[in-house]
Amino acid sequence: MWTLRIGAWMLSIFLSCLGAGAALAQGDYPDKVVRIVTAQPGGGNDFVARLVAQGLSNSLGQPVIVDNRGSIAIETAAKGSPDGYTLLLYTSVVWLAQFFRKNVPWDPIGDFSPITLAVTSPNILVVHPSLPVRSVTELISLAKARPGELNYGSSSAGAAPHLAAELFKSMTGVNMVRIAYKGGGAPVAAVITGEVQVFFPTAASITPHVKAGRLRALAVTSAKPSALVPGLPTVAATLPGYESVSIYGVFARAKTPAAIINFLNREIVQVLHRTDVKERLFNVGAEVAGSSPIEFAATIKTEIARWGKVIKDAGIRQE
Repeated sequence: MWTLRIGAWMLSIFLSCLGAGAALAQGDYPDKVVRIVTAQPGGGNDFVARLVAQGLSNSLGQPVIVDNRGSIAIETAAKGSPDGYTLLLYTSVVWLAQFFRKNVPWDPIGDFSPITLAVTSPNILVVHPSLPVRSVTELISLAKARPGELNYGSSSAGAAPHLAAELFKSMTGVNMVRIAYKGGGAPVAAVITGEVQVFFPTAASITPHVKAGRLRALAVTSAKPSALVPGLPTVAATLPGYESVSIYGVFARAKTPAAIINFLNREIVQVLHRTDVKERLFNVGAEVAGSSPIEFAATIKTEIARWGKVIKDAGIRQE
């Protein structure tokens, strides 16, 4: 069912983009405040949303405000009007929440039109220095030799470090035990002290500890080497097809006119590729993507198929 729905959804996006070649007449859009709905203040969603909003305010000639709605952000945006004045900037929770919990009050396919995959942020596979491994291959060999003896740190269920570890387990067949912590800082401290041996944190949170020798970095979880961690190999170099990155995307309400979607795509991508914006994102461990709507839809299709299986097989439920 999902395959058929997503296929029809992508086809409709493709056909809409083809039919939206005519440029918007000046003054048609926007002629009032544009709102970007996102999560609580201070997190990654909020940071990216504010960069986009500031850049769009300058280029559109209209105020673009960030509307922080916390845990109800996605549901709020799903109830917006399909006119381009209510946008959503959020992570992959938009399309993966359906696998974590029951009765999700939005439909990622039926309620939203993708505008652009804005930003990606990889994780870093790190181990405590006492663990006698210096590569992904050696970690796999050790974990297979000691099934159930190695543990890995994790923040909330379904968060990026958790999913990265479960994908690793799924693709290698190793048995590592999850140790859950509240918040993102606690598992960092746990792997530094050796309470856990393995962790998949963000680059920004862990790089200083790697440089100081408190942790050993083995690989980055992006499909290709990342400039965020120069010289570090990918997990995929050992496990072809492995990829686990946090995604921040921008959406409009479903049935928003294709001309407005394409216009917003062009403007947002231009903002993201500004040198100052790229630098600020890079400094917090994120890299600019800036895709077309159809490319973003294809990414969502791949994510639903891959992560849906991992989440179901691992029995992951949000606490």
